[in-house]
Amino acid sequence: MAQEYVDGKIQADKVVLFIKATCPYCIAAQDVLNSYNFKQGRLQIYDISGHSEMKDIQDYLQKKTGARTVPRVFIGSECVGGGSDVQQLEKDGLLKEKLSAIGVI
Repeated sequence: MAQEYVDGKIQADKVVLFIKATCPYCIAAQDVLNSYNFKQGRLQIYDISGHSEMKDIQDYLQKKTGARTVPRVFIGSECVGGGSDVQQLEKDGLLKEKLSAIGVI
């Protein structure tokens, strides 16, 4: 179930975040991404904090990405990491390039 849930959300033409609403790193990642003008439906945020399979989802994220913490941020099919990683990509000027490359902005 968890694998199908996660893999079913990740798409080559979208940015997908798996978050917990009260997590400060999740909020930071969303703030950075919300500064961009995404095309309709291309930024997808999934709050797993109330999900009945939350533990299994995080276990699968660990298997898929090497970390079970949230946020887990996917730009297309590539996991770019978490909140600090998104902030670093922005600081380094690479985030816009990655977003443009998959056509979401």
